[in-house]
Amino acid sequence: MDAKTQKAELTRAAIVGAALDLAASEGLESITLQAVADRIGLSKSGVFSRVGSRETLQKAVIEEFGRRFIEEVFVPAMQQPKGLPRLDAIVQRWIVRTRDVEARTGCIYSAGAFELDDREGPLRETLHAGVTKWRGALRRTVLQAVEAGHLKGGTEPEQLVGEIYALTLGQVHDTRFLRDPRAADRAQASWQRLLASYRA
Repeated sequence: MDAKTQKAELTRAAIVGAALDLAASEGLESITLQAVADRIGLSKSGVFSRVGSRETLQKAVIEEFGRRFIEEVFVPAMQQPKGLPRLDAIVQRWIVRTRDVEARTGCIYSAGAFELDDREGPLRETLHAGVTKWRGALRRTVLQAVEAGHLKGGTEPEQLVGEIYALTLGQVHDTRFLRDPRAADRAQASWQRLLASYRA
């Protein structure tokens, strides 16, 4: 990669990063080319030339959030054996991320879902695809735990995934809105009770 290309990629990454910070604190609709340009000291046209339209930048933010989320929650958990050890590692890392990262920056998946739930269009479709992909990964992990004999044979994967999601959304709410420092402890206790009810 030549120096010019590398610089262009770094600049684009800085733009998307600044837009992600803006979306996490103020919502996806807060992203404008001018707001991002002001944050990183570029002209509006300079931002446009590197990322394109506002909607393209919003979509890039959703995709970048998903990449970071998977990298921090899912990828490290893959080091654990298939089945319950892996599922437990995923949920544990999700709880920690919500406590340590999303407490400060917000969660694009949850906040964006409320922001875009009654709208149609490419932005909603991008967010929906990211959330669906993540839930699919969780579902596969649950199925592996059932197949390994770690969870009860009658476990309905969609039900357990929904319960895990409800648990973490509750933690996001209590962490961000209530600013409750014990939200992660309660999420952890809820996860242990939930796990006990499904364990084979």
